[in-house]
Amino acid sequence: MTDNIPIRWIDGKAPAEISGGTTWGMPFARGSVPAAEALSVTDTAGSTVASQAWPLATWPDGSLKWAGIALPASSSPSEVYHVASDGGASPSGASQTPPGASSVTVTETDRALTVDTGTLQMVIERGGSTLFRSLTRGGVEVARDARLVSLLQDGISDDQGGGGAGTFTRDAFTGEVTAVVLEHNGPVQAVVRLEGQHRPDGRDSGTSRYSGKESWLPFVVRFYFHANARSVRMVHSFIWDGDADRDFLAGLGVRFTVPLQAELHNRHIRMAGADGGFLTEAVRGITGLRRDPGEDVRRAQVEGRATPPLAGWNPEVSERLHLVPAWSDYTLSQLSADGFELRKRTAPGRAWVGISGGTRSAGFCSLTDTRGGFGVGVKDFWQSHPGQLDIRGAATDNATLTAWLYSPEAQPMDLRFYHDGLGQDTFEEQLEGLEITYEDYEPGFGNAHGIARTHELTLFGYDGTPATESLAADAAAASAPALLQATPEYLHSVGVFGDWDPVDRGTPARAELEDHLDFLFDFYAGQVEQRRWYGFWNYGDVMHTYDHDRHVWRYDVGGYAWDNSELSPDLWLWYSYLRSGRADIFRFAEAMTRHTGEVDVYHVGPWRGLGSRHNVQHWGCSAKQLRISTPAYRRFYYYLTADERTGDLLTELVDSDQNFLGLDPVRKVRPDAATYRPNRGALGVGLGTDWGSLAATWLTDWERTGNPRSRDRLLGTMADIGALKYGFLTGEALYDLDKGRFDTGRELIQVSHLSAVFGLVEICSELVDLVPDPDFERAWLQYCRLFLATKEEQVAAVGQPLEGIYLTQAHSRLTAYAAARLGDPDLAARAWTSFAEGGEHLNHASAFTLRQIEPPHVLLPVDEAPTVSTNDASQFGLAVIQNLALIGNHLPSSAPPPVPTK
Repeated sequence: MTDNIPIRWIDGKAPAEISGGTTWGMPFARGSVPAAEALSVTDTAGSTVASQAWPLATWPDGSLKWAGIALPASSSPSEVYHVASDGGASPSGASQTPPGASSVTVTETDRALTVDTGTLQMVIERGGSTLFRSLTRGGVEVARDARLVSLLQDGISDDQGGGGAGTFTRDAFTGEVTAVVLEHNGPVQAVVRLEGQHRPDGRDSGTSRYSGKESWLPFVVRFYFHANARSVRMVHSFIWDGDADRDFLAGLGVRFTVPLQAELHNRHIRMAGADGGFLTEAVRGITGLRRDPGEDVRRAQVEGRATPPLAGWNPEVSERLHLVPAWSDYTLSQLSADGFELRKRTAPGRAWVGISGGTRSAGFCSLTDTRGGFGVGVKDFWQSHPGQLDIRGAATDNATLTAWLYSPEAQPMDLRFYHDGLGQDTFEEQLEGLEITYEDYEPGFGNAHGIARTHELTLFGYDGTPATESLAADAAAASAPALLQATPEYLHSVGVFGDWDPVDRGTPARAELEDHLDFLFDFYAGQVEQRRWYGFWNYGDVMHTYDHDRHVWRYDVGGYAWDNSELSPDLWLWYSYLRSGRADIFRFAEAMTRHTGEVDVYHVGPWRGLGSRHNVQHWGCSAKQLRISTPAYRRFYYYLTADERTGDLLTELVDSDQNFLGLDPVRKVRPDAATYRPNRGALGVGLGTDWGSLAATWLTDWERTGNPRSRDRLLGTMADIGALKYGFLTGEALYDLDKGRFDTGRELIQVSHLSAVFGLVEICSELVDLVPDPDFERAWLQYCRLFLATKEEQVAAVGQPLEGIYLTQAHSRLTAYAAARLGDPDLAARAWTSFAEGGEHLNHASAFTLRQIEPPHVLLPVDEAPTVSTNDASQFGLAVIQNLALIGNHLPSSAPPPVPTK
């Protein structure tokens, strides 16, 4: 039984309103909660709050490990909530909904689903060209015929400086829904999933004019409904499945029809600018005219209220109203992270008139009249540029509002590989290229076919034109949704995610390490802004290595550019969040998880389930590996938020061991590469990055679904590693794909410095505590104890010294794990010594300093931490976090000097 677990708002205080409800995920100690139905939620006053809970994961004993919990919309959310369980007293399937509480209901027919939050009603047809047929509030239809739209261009100019611009054709496509699934069915939350693909408009011929495409851009859309909600969350994901040499995406958006009936002067446009600013206009403005309609008339229009009847106006205005232009079309285009433009026109074929511009729009607009209306907010709008918001036909009875996720005014999306191969046709030539630019090139492998992208939108239904202050609050909520989370202390107490503990500055030495961790996170957060690491395909990632001479990150140098999860920055960020509870770290980690799970991984095609190593383009490297797609990086976000899209990404990987039959990850360095053919009964699988990724996959799937295949492969290969003579030191074992087991007869020793730095440490720590397997634990402890041992100790243990020992600071956590598990203070001292001496660039206080470089030496003022690279920062962060948790009581206690700052 669990009582009164505190749940806090991640930003530190309750929002003024939760218009669409809220959902979060939280864990429970093994054996403490039998099932999600036993959970209940109370507010600050101790009153029971309507809630809905469902299992996300279970412990091996069948008890609840992680649950998703949803609360209804609220106009006055509690400052703190508490979660408790009744120890199983609730009947199975019972909801924790107080009598009289509102609920969300779903009515199903053969043709459609109707979802009713109590405030909004949405009708979703089971197929066709609309995402929803209608959205209604208070009996008034505020939007209808929502659909996905895309533009496909057949070429792109290779001379943007003018001349040779060429003539290209654009074809319009519309999303066609082919499947609708009700994933959650109330009483507090309902979730509807739609799947489909884009098909050409005017498809009597079945194909588009030039491309021959009958379909492209597979998509998944989810709508989230909560009881009492006046808004609906929409999550849109699509897969790029075009041919980069001939298919150029020239626009991607969501279009809604907005019915309007009020007079043109009572129709209102609102568009969010930067820093809370808003454009507030009417389709036909009555302010600023030569003649005054009356102060009460003007004030009503500005405030969005119905103006008095025309009979009460100054007749000098009311009788000439038809001579005042009606502005039917509005556009806000955000083509970069630094600027947006607003303009309007009276009708197609008429000139656009500039309104204004600014820096970073919040990505919100609404179109309303005195009966009601509709608004859309796009999360991470300017960060994911180029975006655009269009209102068209506002002077007609059926206007449209389009939220462009990729603006049609931007240069069409160009996903071609960035160079011609430089003559690297053979493996030998490609390995030479690796030696100079760190790029693992191979012809045909710099292919984006199969990568994905997810956007989140919030759809608002209004019963009139809200006050601008209210719309500004909606825009802010759509940009940064309020989130509930358990405290770091509670998360730590239930024993999830291995070795970490909450931030503790109790000694000067601990405080110094905490300062270093803060320095590194704040530095990277600042680099995102200063280096403009934004954009449709880039937002969420960071760069790999710095170029001190040019004062830039090596954005154009082969494998030194985008990081693509190299050496686990994802893990560093998530563990930093777990122990601190900081909202800024959470949102940084959230953006990285969205990016690395979507853009850096293939979701269809021959590399489905594999990720791409670091490169100038996220998809550019020929190393397609499980170490990038591993669920070890995604499961934090899934479990902490109950995000179904991340759940999709985890499910995609369940059979990822099949990839060893196709692409050989060591094909370029294999001595028998000319003759090697994959043998499904004896596939070479590395016990580091490969098995660590498979283990994370199987563990996550077993916990989520109870899948016996994943359970048996996880437990079976753990037993096999324990049975190998040299355990993890074997380096690679032969895997039988059909049996899901390793051949345990191999007797060799081969160690790689990369084996443990892509999630293996974290997964093994969890497995040792999760399932009893003494031989597996012995094998892991042997690896941890010997990796940084002396040559003499290695020879004494296994008969030979270990080669390939690098990244000493990173691997100090292996020694720390062995020290903690064995209770060995000498090993603990060795771990801290290795940590202090082993960092390539982060083993001295001067590493944690900033210097500012000013123009004209750079484009704009930037901060440098010259010795910081993402590899070192990630592994330094993880080593600090895990060493403190494991052997913090052995940390040398001498007080260091304070960390220098700029």
